[in-house]
Amino acid sequence: MQSKAGADKQMREQLHVVAVDDETFNLELLKAISQQTYPNMLTFSDPKLALEYISCNPVDILLVDYMMPDINGIELMKIAHAINPEIMTIMITAAGDDEKIKLEALKMGAIDFLKKPINAAEYRARISNITKLKLSQLILDDFNHQLQKEVAKATQTLLQREQEALKVLSSAAEYKDPETASHVARVSHYSRLLALKYGLNEEEQEIVFYASPLHDIGKVGISDAILLKAGRLDEAEMDAMKKHCDIGWKILHSSQNPYLKAGAVIAKSHHEKFDGSGYPQGLKGEQIPLYGRITAIADVFDALTSTRPYKESWPFEEAVEYLKVQSESHFDPGLCGLFIAHLDEVRAIYEKFKNA
Repeated sequence: MQSKAGADKQMREQLHVVAVDDETFNLELLKAISQQTYPNMLTFSDPKLALEYISCNPVDILLVDYMMPDINGIELMKIAHAINPEIMTIMITAAGDDEKIKLEALKMGAIDFLKKPINAAEYRARISNITKLKLSQLILDDFNHQLQKEVAKATQTLLQREQEALKVLSSAAEYKDPETASHVARVSHYSRLLALKYGLNEEEQEIVFYASPLHDIGKVGISDAILLKAGRLDEAEMDAMKKHCDIGWKILHSSQNPYLKAGAVIAKSHHEKFDGSGYPQGLKGEQIPLYGRITAIADVFDALTSTRPYKESWPFEEAVEYLKVQSESHFDPGLCGLFIAHLDEVRAIYEKFKNA
């Protein structure tokens, strides 16, 4: 195992240090007395070349002379810190007693000063302190980065568990209504496709994807005698069946979870019709929530193209024609048009999950 001293030495050697001074002799002196601490120090006699390097490469510590032609040390430091705010800068100046220069340099971000001629012992002591400070900053930055990664990982794990729970909840209706075993999968994908083509953002697409399968969750409160009847329902039975919309709403609406809140809206509104003849509230047009209008198309199209105890599945093309005929009466005509305009993608979902 590597010792702490060895680890510290390795970290110091990995620091990116740049020294800038228009006098070559001063640069050679800095390089010589920095050999043990910064064996890979880079030196520049031209401040413009130094800035070009800083703009394209990581730099941890900057040693900069104040008196230079074209660009003085404070101007260079200002530009360098704009490029990389994390640079730690030491100002080197022959005018070390000029309080105005010190104050200006401090405002620009300098954390220490060295006077010319440079005293090797003083330099090493000051640079040692700066190095410890920079290494501490890098360690803290690395810790924060690792912490962010762990938080992101934990968040992703929670999201996956949440989505798994939603799938389990969506499956609850399937156990009461066996013919819908693959219905929820197709409805999810049809709904997300419509959300995408409508222009909803990725977050809303995901909400629609995971919430739309909850549209029939209220069927858990419907009698098996009605739900599993092998034939058409009479009027009284149909009235009882319609209650699944309100039951679904009651199950889901009090949750603060965005998927469940959307599921509650979908559960209550997916049987509303665009002309106002639907149930349970008789909403009309855009009074019907968007998620409900999206799920209505996905739900009906899949119901038509699926085999049920009381009916055979419709051919794909006939189901498409039904959507066209019912556009504006049953379905939102804009959404219906989008669905029909992307039949290649609809058919791909239909084929992929036909026997899911």
